[in-house]
Amino acid sequence: MKAKFEFKFDEEQLIFFRNETKRAVREVFSELKEEKNKPKTCTVPEAGKRLMVSDQTVRSYVKRGLIKAEKIGRRILIDTASIDKALSEVKSLKYKR
Repeated sequence: MKAKFEFKFDEEQLIFFRNETKRAVREVFSELKEEKNKPKTCTVPEAGKRLMVSDQTVRSYVKRGLIKAEKIGRRILIDTASIDKALSEVKSLKYKR
């Protein structure tokens, strides 16, 4: 036995649903454009501001392997995806024994 659903909407509701759908799609596409325009790497001071830690702490995270980075000459370029990953993985290293 199949369930049969019937929906009856008036014209105002259909217009509202259409407009809300358009708005949601525009919002998703604008977020995707922002992601695309975001730089893929950043410097140590930029990463420190993003993580709200000092530059030395960022260098320590890179050395321990918590954040992926490349060294080009004397500059350290840090992958922004690894910063986002580090932000999502909040660990308390202060009390590690």
